[in-house]
Amino acid sequence: MDDLDDMDHRIVSALRARGTDPRVAGAARALSWAGEHGALWLAAGLAAAAVDTPRRTAWLRGTALTAGAHVVSMGVKRVVRRPRPAHVVPLVRTAGRHSFPSSHATSAAAAAVVFGTLGVRAAWPLAAAVCASRLVVGVHYPSDVAAGAALGALTARLGTGWMRGGTHD
Repeated sequence: MDDLDDMDHRIVSALRARGTDPRVAGAARALSWAGEHGALWLAAGLAAAAVDTPRRTAWLRGTALTAGAHVVSMGVKRVVRRPRPAHVVPLVRTAGRHSFPSSHATSAAAAAVVFGTLGVRAAWPLAAAVCASRLVVGVHYPSDVAAGAALGALTARLGTGWMRGGTHD
């Protein structure tokens, strides 16, 4: 095992151990469930588009960027095919068996960039919590989460000019 793999295994083991506290496990499960397929972020973006009519187009474009980032991460998973951690017992079921990159982290970081561009300051801490939840529930390595977050942030950042073209402030 090389150094990165060893560190990945040790960190996920340590964070998964935090999930033995029922409060931590419950919160991690809830965040993981809410982030499944980017649902939390897509619902929030669509809700914002419904109520923030002057910036509706920007919200819809930002939501599309978030969904697009998620789709890209799923494509990368199919190419890389890294198995999920097998040395810990997961607290949640997963939609797939591949772990790199974390699609939860990808959509969370993409949404944080998009929502942050539109002035939602709470997006970053919530995105960080969703990312951490994937380690606590034992279904990703830290490198999966870091790569997913980088992919999501980059994808969204590349599209913010297009997204802001729909802002009428």
